[in-house]
Amino acid sequence: MTIMSFEFIKKLPTPKEIRQEYPISERLAAIKQQRDAEIRDVITGESKKFLVIIGPCSADNEDSVCDYICRLAAVQEKVADRLILVPRIYTNKPRTTGEGYKGMVHQPDPEKKPDLLGGLIAMRKMHIRAIEESGLTAADEMLYPENWEYLTDILSYVAIGARSVENQQHRLTVSGIDIPVGMKNPTSGDLSVLMNSIVAAQSRHRFIYRGWEVKTDGNELAHAILRGAVNSQGSAIPNYHYEDLSRLLEMYNERDLVHPAAIIDANHANSDKKYREQIRITKEVMHSRKLSSDICGLVKGVMIESYIEGGCQKVGGHVYGKSITDPCLGWQESERLIYEIAELNIM
Repeated sequence: MTIMSFEFIKKLPTPKEIRQEYPISERLAAIKQQRDAEIRDVITGESKKFLVIIGPCSADNEDSVCDYICRLAAVQEKVADRLILVPRIYTNKPRTTGEGYKGMVHQPDPEKKPDLLGGLIAMRKMHIRAIEESGLTAADEMLYPENWEYLTDILSYVAIGARSVENQQHRLTVSGIDIPVGMKNPTSGDLSVLMNSIVAAQSRHRFIYRGWEVKTDGNELAHAILRGAVNSQGSAIPNYHYEDLSRLLEMYNERDLVHPAAIIDANHANSDKKYREQIRITKEVMHSRKLSSDICGLVKGVMIESYIEGGCQKVGGHVYGKSITDPCLGWQESERLIYEIAELNIM
């Protein structure tokens, strides 16, 4: 069927149908409930533990992603008194121009043609396998608000990207989510846009969602992610420094928001995609927390792009555990960094 320039290829199963076909067990539901509570306590300030949201730029291969997350699980046991590790299983990959690999939800096999039904199934199966094998529930990016419900019973953390944070449907959808959602500053770096998105996400709304008129109660766990910016000349502008954190705290204090919180993205424009800089940037953020109790209370975690092998490769490179999108920190460097973060966390 064709309407205007849209060709309607196939009607996809509803989220409820996919969840029923690929359900999670009671054991996994209990793991999620416990993890959700632990992560929530960090955002609200009830817990002094520190979040490390870490993993591949994009989750492109189930075996290597689950391998990576099982390695994380072994480290989590050793740092459990100080850190909560949240693996990145990012199955939706935003593209600035629309070109390139758009993530597993589009292409379960990056070397084959798009298959959206196959992608919806593949992303859910990978998330379930990751919890089964590691005991860690994950973070994913909500690139498409209407897809959130395919993973609503699995995820413990959601991120809204820099190019999506100004979109009203994203903001309103976040207001109906009951887990922490990090709102990234836009690529322009305008923190007022970021704060407006958090205000919207924490507020009640009535709107159209997946063909329904819905209302939401607001998400008190919505918070900021600082990921750096890009100026009019295309140069990266970091926003993880002490002064940036102080300014963000001031802006929080100017608004009627609950649970002021920030996660610092150590890659993207903060590192100018020089992935090894994530180590230095993370240590600077931990130092800033040590210098100020207010900043320590604001900054709840860091976000790190990491995989088994460092760097990146083109699609079809076939190096196991190496990113096919943005370059990532390798496993050995990542493991050392996690232990250092644990030592630096103020309890």
